[in-house]
Amino acid sequence: EGREDLQVNQLETQIWIKPDIQKTDVDFSEILNAIQEIAKDVNIFFDELEGVNSPSKDDDSLLHHGNLTSTSDDASRLEVVGEEVPDKNKINGLYFRDGKCRIDYILVYRKSNPQTEKREVFERNIRAEGLQMEKESSLTNSDIIFVKLHAPWEVLGKYAELMNVRMPFRRKIYYLHRRYKFMNRIEKQISRFRGWLPKKPMKLDKETLPDLEENDCYTAPFSQQRIHHFIIHNKDTFFNNATRSRIVHHILQRVKYEEGKNKIGLNRLLSNGSYEAAFPLHEGSYRSKNSIKTHGAENHRHLLYECWASWGVWYKYQPLDLVRRYFGEKIGLYFAWLGWYTGMLFPAAFIGLFVFLYGVTTLNHCQVSKEVCQATDIIMCPICDKYCPFMRLSDSCIYAKVTHLFDNGATVFFAVFMAVWATVFLEFWKRRRAVIAYDWDLIDWEEEEEEIRPQFEAKYSKKERMNPISGKPEPYQAFADKCSRLIVSASGIFFMICVVIAAVFGIVIYRVVTVSTFAAFKWALIRNNSQVATTGTAVCINFCIIMLLNVLYEKVALFLTNLEQPRTESEWENSFTLKMFLFQFVNLNSSTFYIAFFLGRFTGHPGAYLRLINRWRLEECHPSGCLIDLCMQMGIIMVLKQTWNNFMELGYPLIQNWWTRRKLRQEYGTQGKTSFPQWEKDYNLQPMNAYGLFDEYLEMILQFGFTTIFVAAFPLAPLLALLNNIIEIRLDAYKFVTQWRRPLASRAKDIGIWYGILEGIGILSVITNAFVIAVTSDFIPRLVYAYKYGPCAGQGEAGQKCMVGYVNASLSVFLVSDFENRSEPTSNGSEFSGSPLKYCRYRDYRDPPHSPVPYGYTLQFWHVLAARLAFIIVFEHLVFCIKHLISYLIPDLPKDLRDRMRREKYLIQEMMYEAELERLQKERKERKKNGKSYHNEWP
Repeated sequence: EGREDLQVNQLETQIWIKPDIQKTDVDFSEILNAIQEIAKDVNIFFDELEGVNSPSKDDDSLLHHGNLTSTSDDASRLEVVGEEVPDKNKINGLYFRDGKCRIDYILVYRKSNPQTEKREVFERNIRAEGLQMEKESSLTNSDIIFVKLHAPWEVLGKYAELMNVRMPFRRKIYYLHRRYKFMNRIEKQISRFRGWLPKKPMKLDKETLPDLEENDCYTAPFSQQRIHHFIIHNKDTFFNNATRSRIVHHILQRVKYEEGKNKIGLNRLLSNGSYEAAFPLHEGSYRSKNSIKTHGAENHRHLLYECWASWGVWYKYQPLDLVRRYFGEKIGLYFAWLGWYTGMLFPAAFIGLFVFLYGVTTLNHCQVSKEVCQATDIIMCPICDKYCPFMRLSDSCIYAKVTHLFDNGATVFFAVFMAVWATVFLEFWKRRRAVIAYDWDLIDWEEEEEEIRPQFEAKYSKKERMNPISGKPEPYQAFADKCSRLIVSASGIFFMICVVIAAVFGIVIYRVVTVSTFAAFKWALIRNNSQVATTGTAVCINFCIIMLLNVLYEKVALFLTNLEQPRTESEWENSFTLKMFLFQFVNLNSSTFYIAFFLGRFTGHPGAYLRLINRWRLEECHPSGCLIDLCMQMGIIMVLKQTWNNFMELGYPLIQNWWTRRKLRQEYGTQGKTSFPQWEKDYNLQPMNAYGLFDEYLEMILQFGFTTIFVAAFPLAPLLALLNNIIEIRLDAYKFVTQWRRPLASRAKDIGIWYGILEGIGILSVITNAFVIAVTSDFIPRLVYAYKYGPCAGQGEAGQKCMVGYVNASLSVFLVSDFENRSEPTSNGSEFSGSPLKYCRYRDYRDPPHSPVPYGYTLQFWHVLAARLAFIIVFEHLVFCIKHLISYLIPDLPKDLRDRMRREKYLIQEMMYEAELERLQKERKERKKNGKSYHNEWP
């Protein structure tokens, strides 16, 4: 005792007292425990000071290549003396040398790293927290050291209570409503009928999945004082591996490595290079020689591979509870959302396919395409200067038929359906998320007070103010400084959007220049299809520019986000996510917006074309319309983007891991690779992305935008998205299980800022689809012609017979002699009639050349324009009203779930009261036995 007091007096300026001891209202037992913990820390610290000057104290000098060196407490070593060590646990690489202490976390560093002192202090404080530690050098590189950490039961219980980890304590009692006998009989008959039907092939085999106990039990925050209330069959398995790793990570984030207020946490050591990697271990190999049906799963990783990541189960539901148990709630929620989104795409894909097939079946009955195909006597004006020839309207017969496949009478219905579908998808996801949050005990979970980012602390450490929550001083960013940084960041965002517009402008110039080049090409195939060739090559070039700019955007978004100096990690993630989404959304859709709403709208007319820089004539639409260009743009971009993303997500890690395995196979042979311990195998895998699930969410959100924003022009977009997502789920699952190191299991209540972005896309989709139908397609001009100018004018009919003469009415007449000198074609059109052409036709509503106002707008043009504006207003208001009505009628929380939550809360209170009453009664009986009795006792 005297030696400990002396050490306390000598080293009181160097001791770091834990925050949980700094309390004012404590009883005497707590003070004694605190003194014992301080004395323990002092002994460790004092012994370490003695060893700092000794060269033999360095832990790394005790290491041998491939041998284990235990640095755990002496007590833990004495416990295993004389006991038989399980050989299987020693072989699989998931346990310490004793074969009993499971490895909960792995730290990796290099002996050549100069940050030795920080690392030594950090590891000493780790042991002071009660964690056990072993070190081992790598089999492939002696410079690499693996630090294996294990949390004993006492440490797990202490921090589980501090972290409010919910654990099972009582089996659930399912409450069933009273039903009438008649209803019971009907249900029995239905169940018998279902027994005759084949089993649902999409459901997973219940015998294969383990019994996840927490889903059948009521849970409560873990408490050591009430430990007898919890269901504990085995202390080693009471906390699952993901929870153990999360507790160890929580400890590591709060351990100091150097003197100073901010010198704390594993993240800072990873950022400054003291440690090279930190990760929890996978639970063994994902492959097995034995069949899972006959011998069962070797571990949860093997089970996930067989039931989730294998391509043979692509049609089955996901085992979300097992995913959550292995990877944590945050990753589980991502796959739950992805599965829900994929399931909701089924009706959208079916309706979109129906619209396409409707266009196929009605193709031969379409009056407009018939007139285009039969218009051999209508000669169209050239679509470019000089080199483009005159052409018959019937030459665009194929394009008119293809346009009808996407632009038909069902398109408007499908656009309304998709706008409503987006709202239904989001509203029902709220309900699904609520059910998942209830099943996974996330209803009452609140995020802890986040730590301040090290960069924020280093920048604003001089200014401090009191935190209203914790009551402690923390760095403070002045309002003027924050506003100035936000303004600079917003300016950077605006500049990058201007870069995107400049890239689109370059594509426009390419299209204008190339269409003339292709029109003068030697090959007849390209010369006769110059406009399609121009569109196809422009889309491919645009895709290459998109992928190149994405790399630049990521660096710019990273720079601007760091420039803003967000206070916490979640604020940094939200800011970075918003910037990257804006950049990539504008980059991906800018050319699509140009084709949908600007291509062919501001070209002028023959004889008075509008030109870029008074040089290049703006591109016109094809005689059959601009919708075919929009379909090509969406189809090519969507297919190429999804193919590229899938390759980068899975192909790139596969190639990297294959190269690593190849080098190891060359050095150690095929048998050496299999004998590597688990930590060595996991270290050779690829780490998870630095931004977590950002890339996965971003890919799906951009796809959601493609599926909803221009779906009126491309009804097959939901079908392509569905096919991609079926593959995407298994690709992501395979990547998480086999190609990546096991990520830290973290908790989350929802998908975060992505939900707000989805709502914004849903609102934008209503506006864009209204403009696509009104402006890009010919739906409104046809409707105006049918009711006002066609054969059925004034009769209230709009069938195919009412469209007779529509093509001729939609084309204007131009006098060939009125061409500008630089626009006059090289051919005079004598190949059509044997004599030079006097007139040609073009798409517009203008007066003939001999009218009082040559080439002025006709009355039909103003009628069409008014109808377009009216349709946009009516469509938007109608769809928005439907969306708000649906969101109002669908509650966020299902009624049965609300009742279950209320009943569970009531039952938990009753169970707690009963358990407390039993404890008090036992104490009363014990006091009576001991002869102690008190008056006015309760109960």
